[in-house]
Amino acid sequence: MGKVTLIATAAMGLEALVGKEVKDLGYDCTIENSKVIFEADELAICRSNLWLRTADRVKILVGEFQARTFDELFEKTKALNWGDYLPENAEFPVIGKSVKSTLASVPDCQRIVKKAIVENIKKHYKKTADWLEEDGPFYRIEIALLKDKATLTIDTSGSGLHKRGFRTEQGEAPIKETLAAAMVLLTNWTPDRPFVDPFCGSGTIPMEAALIGQNIAPGFNREFASENWHWIGKETWNSARQEVEDKANYNQPLEIYGHDLDHRMVRVAEGNAEEAGLNDLITYKQMQVRDFTTKLDYGVIVGNPPYGERLGEKRAVENMYKEMGQAFSKYDTWSIYMLSSHPDFEKLYGKPATKKRKLFNGFIRTDYYQYWGKRPPRNE
Repeated sequence: MGKVTLIATAAMGLEALVGKEVKDLGYDCTIENSKVIFEADELAICRSNLWLRTADRVKILVGEFQARTFDELFEKTKALNWGDYLPENAEFPVIGKSVKSTLASVPDCQRIVKKAIVENIKKHYKKTADWLEEDGPFYRIEIALLKDKATLTIDTSGSGLHKRGFRTEQGEAPIKETLAAAMVLLTNWTPDRPFVDPFCGSGTIPMEAALIGQNIAPGFNREFASENWHWIGKETWNSARQEVEDKANYNQPLEIYGHDLDHRMVRVAEGNAEEAGLNDLITYKQMQVRDFTTKLDYGVIVGNPPYGERLGEKRAVENMYKEMGQAFSKYDTWSIYMLSSHPDFEKLYGKPATKKRKLFNGFIRTDYYQYWGKRPPRNE
């Protein structure tokens, strides 16, 4: 196959982080709104699916062109090299979206793209039947129209990359694993320092910290759509999975703690850590944030506390922010990172943040408030 153009999709605000992860894998990339684009070989499809902690999906870019009429969409789709990717028996549903485009009817666009690909495949494989047997490997194709520009991609991931392959139980307001990983990666934490999540809920943030701390690839325990594609091949996937095994540092000791007010959530978090094989690395405890105490130094606290967006919760949440500020202010060597949509967070916490960064928790616009503690002394 040679080089393919890959798109790692990203939530708004996380593009730079996904770009850094792609570069860390050894690929040059271009960062755009909600996506990171890079050219690479088949092995990169496997590696990026296995290793990217903050991306949503990895897609292959098959083609991009202007399309203002259905004829144009049909002919230009048919002209692309679908036979390089799809076997003659591929199962290929077409999904779509259209934003600010002349071709506004998504079902019509999907139907036309499907028809054009069928024509292309029949010609490529010299088939004479009117239809194709779609009983082979799965290839989900997307037609995305934005301001009359059509982008055609094939999804290599299958389930979204936030699904790490563990059957986790969730709390009321679960945070996506990709955002949890981003929150950890945006801190100054290193695996030799203590890590605390005082609002751990079902344990997503501590689990992502444990994976990062031992350099365990987030996709090590799951399957991907492209594992069954003939032109990538089992050997390429085996090689990528071997790298995951070789690079994991299972001997790295970690001090990770998860606290929650609700004892039921503590039990859920413990069950989730056990399911993921991370229970030896994380200590969970029922605790209110105001009761936080520690004898350790130079730790990092990362949390996604309640935002007080529901009626009746606001006052309790604002009071909790004040108590949190008082509890944490006793530990000047610790760095604190909190995600909140509350506009008065800093005032209630009692201190302006060293830095803040805009992030989206689902559709909620939040700020990631960063309070940097004293630096640890350098080892002479």
